[in-house]
Amino acid sequence: MKLLTIDDSKTIRRVISGVGAMLGFEVLEAENGAEGLRTLAESGDEVTLILLDWNMPGMNGLEVLHSIKADPRWQHIPVMMVTTEGERSYIVKAIQAGAVHYLTKPFSQEEMAARIMESLGMGGM
Repeated sequence: MKLLTIDDSKTIRRVISGVGAMLGFEVLEAENGAEGLRTLAESGDEVTLILLDWNMPGMNGLEVLHSIKADPRWQHIPVMMVTTEGERSYIVKAIQAGAVHYLTKPFSQEEMAARIMESLGMGGM
């Protein structure tokens, strides 16, 4: 099972990759929305969860989320927003657009692991 993290922060991608590996996942990384969509086009049939930042250059996370949910190849893949945007209006927009979970930065590795498992319907750790 693979996770795809789409975030312009190399540090956040590294943290998510570490948590994913700890949980037994292979983690694919993309540094922006366009690269994330290309990665999905190549490996989308193997991705079980997408972790998506909101604030990125080019396409923002909400635009990427809309693209994912509009594509029949990927619309079944759960998406968890991982972002500094903690305002209620952002959370509502993301959930309405199809996100299954919303985690604000900063977060602990334990919190990230629990949210990944919840997003995949496996409950907390």
